Amino acid sequence: MLNIIKRQMAYQKARPTNQPACDVFINHRGIDTKRSIASLLYHQLLLSRIPSFLDNKNMKPGDKLFENIDSAILGCKIGVAVFSPRYCQSYFCLHELALMMESGKKVIPIFCDVKPSELRVSDNKMCSGSEIKRFGYAIEEAKNTVGLAFNTTKGNWSDVVTYATELVKESLIEIENEKHATRQAQILY
Repeated sequence: MLNIIKRQMAYQKARPTNQPACDVFINHRGIDTKRSIASLLYHQLLLSRIPSFLDNKNMKPGDKLFENIDSAILGCKIGVAVFSPRYCQSYFCLHELALMMESGKKVIPIFCDVKPSELRVSDNKMCSGSEIKRFGYAIEEAKNTVGLAFNTTKGNWSDVVTYATELVKESLIEIENEKHATRQAQILY
């Protein structure tokens, strides 16, 4: 495992500075999924040499929370949103999801022990009206995006993580192909 981490660190240092620090941002409710699907997905992406952001893996004590997370979201190519039963109770989860949607990132939803129809933003008096509207829009966008459904008591963890990783790989290839086609079109005109 140490060798994998060393390789990843060397890869990160070797990346040109104009590229994002991570290709994938993993948005999740820590209390529900940090020690399970979020960490498993992070490690599978790492093994696939896909730089990813998971808060407890990429941040250290003293880091500015919003500054680091917002920067990672704005710099990533794809977001993976792991929805869980208590996801909508977290201001941070909702903020991250809203920022991904507002910045036009492709978001791959994973509905872990929750159905899309069960996701709702509630007015807990902790957010302003504009934030509730912003979060509600982001949740609706995610609910209307094809995602993976996973039941932790019946599903196979390896299968869902492997499938999610393959979806991320395919999406990254699509994004690169679109960029290449855009560059080619600009050259022609």
